[in-house]
Amino acid sequence: MEQQMIALFRTYEPFAFLISIAMNVIISILGVVPSVFLTAANLAVFGFWKGTFLSFVGEAVGAIVSFVLYRKGFRQFSETKWFSYPKVKRLLMAEGKEAFLLVLSLRLLPFVPSGMVTFVAAIGRMSLLLFTAASSIGKLPALLLEAYSVYQVMNWTWQGKVISTFLAVFLFLFTWKKVVQNKT
Repeated sequence: MEQQMIALFRTYEPFAFLISIAMNVIISILGVVPSVFLTAANLAVFGFWKGTFLSFVGEAVGAIVSFVLYRKGFRQFSETKWFSYPKVKRLLMAEGKEAFLLVLSLRLLPFVPSGMVTFVAAIGRMSLLLFTAASSIGKLPALLLEAYSVYQVMNWTWQGKVISTFLAVFLFLFTWKKVVQNKT
């Protein structure tokens, strides 16, 4: 997918920034598609700093558009049973400073799905302005870490080799654990 994005950016070079932002918006709306391939394409075509900035802008705009769409279309789902879990309910009911800090902290955690945070905040009581600020500030460190890691792996530096090794070991252990659990 990364190579197709690079080809698209190079074919439509004058519009590459807009295409990248539009792709980030689509990824954000879908909520389950990882954006790492788009970050990699941005870095490959625009360089580290411009590519990282473009990824940040795209993810911020994508989160805002998703928030607005989710709020308009899914607010009635806030009363369903799934949203009765204490952690989810806390974000649903949060307002003001508490909502800001919750979204900010959830954005800083790399294993929390971004789409889920946006969805729950959107159908909750949080304002768009607070969501925009908390989400954007929280995405910055995570995106810098993602861009740095992707850049190192793409350029196959010693850091990239270490990252790849840790990722391979993690995937092996994760797969092995699943296989062992399925046998018992």
